[in-house]
Amino acid sequence: MSEYINNSGQRKALLKHMLLELHKGEAPAAIEERVKSLLKQIPYNEVVEVEQELIAEGLPEQEILKFCDIHSAVLEGSITGTQIDVPQGHPVDTFKKENREIEKVIANIKTLFVRLQILKSMPDDKDFINGLVIDLKRQFNAISDVDKHYKRKEYLLFPFLEKAGITGPPKVMWGKHDEIRDLLKGVHESLVPGGEISGSDLASLEELLFRPAVDQIESMIMKEEEILLPMCMETLTEEQWFQIYNETGIYGYCLFDPRVEWKPDLSAAQKSAPDETKAGGLEYKAGAPVRLSSGSFDLGELEALFVTLPIDITYVDANDKVKFFSHSPNRVFERNRSIIGRDVRLCHPPGSVHIVEQILEDFKSGKENQAKFWMSNFMGRFIYIEYTALRSKDGEYLGVIEVTQDISEFRKLEGDQRLLSYTK
Repeated sequence: MSEYINNSGQRKALLKHMLLELHKGEAPAAIEERVKSLLKQIPYNEVVEVEQELIAEGLPEQEILKFCDIHSAVLEGSITGTQIDVPQGHPVDTFKKENREIEKVIANIKTLFVRLQILKSMPDDKDFINGLVIDLKRQFNAISDVDKHYKRKEYLLFPFLEKAGITGPPKVMWGKHDEIRDLLKGVHESLVPGGEISGSDLASLEELLFRPAVDQIESMIMKEEEILLPMCMETLTEEQWFQIYNETGIYGYCLFDPRVEWKPDLSAAQKSAPDETKAGGLEYKAGAPVRLSSGSFDLGELEALFVTLPIDITYVDANDKVKFFSHSPNRVFERNRSIIGRDVRLCHPPGSVHIVEQILEDFKSGKENQAKFWMSNFMGRFIYIEYTALRSKDGEYLGVIEVTQDISEFRKLEGDQRLLSYTK
């Protein structure tokens, strides 16, 4: 095969032929070894070109997905991706740091797989099984945050690659995202705390659902860092990266909240910054007021208002996604921007999800409009929590507002205070 190594056209022709043979299922083991040998000496951009040619020639994208996993297996560790050196806060830096957090959750899940193996050699212990279900549910709740990571790729990165004529990798990768989403959906449907699942059935789900989901997420990290992100760095301009940076908050962060602001060292990029802020489907010119029926704020005033209010506010939209939270310095419950865009069910412990679902169901149906809770000794404080259905003037359900307040000092009040007295 040495005669092919130094000729790009012949390398691609050979790779294309072998991938089609893999697709047909002819001698897959032997061909896979030949593919592995070839890929050790072929630049990945040529692999991308071959995939794009196959798609252009009419091979369905779903067919390419079938041997995408074979590609991953032979590519893993074989490709030397471009060294990525970006400043903190850059979109690529954020993607990679999110991957490190995803890997931490994967490590936690793999630890639970050891406990799953115990179930194969012991009689059913309902307490042990339910505890394991809750722990698995908690970790898979966390890793389901990966959906926001994938959406940012799909709606921010992929369009720029497609404009540059790179269409194959985005299509194939998006398909893999959807496969992962389907696996995670199956995982969540199978993990029901307090259910009647047996130990043997739970153990069998490891191979059927849990491990495939984890393996695919792990494989996607490799694809991103060895293939996608280097490709994007070579293709996208600083202006395009700045546009991605400015629009990232729309989709939210995955298990990581970047604290460093990225400012590209490029005057053209600065000029390309959006002069409009989009919120709730409305567009506001920078510096223009946000007009409401009873007055208006500019964006700076509105931001200061929510930071200063002596209550914590969280807004969950009509699709059950966390859309906003006030970030005052004295919040009762910590929040960070990684929850933006997350399903509100995944923000609660598995054991209390049924309460959240009941509130959502009652609010959406119009049966109820408010739910109140309080904790008399939360870290020495009395905490009051109120959930209120948000509706339009026509009664349309718009979501839920959660208001949390520390009312410890209020409960100590007696008599009247009618004279001015500043408290320290």
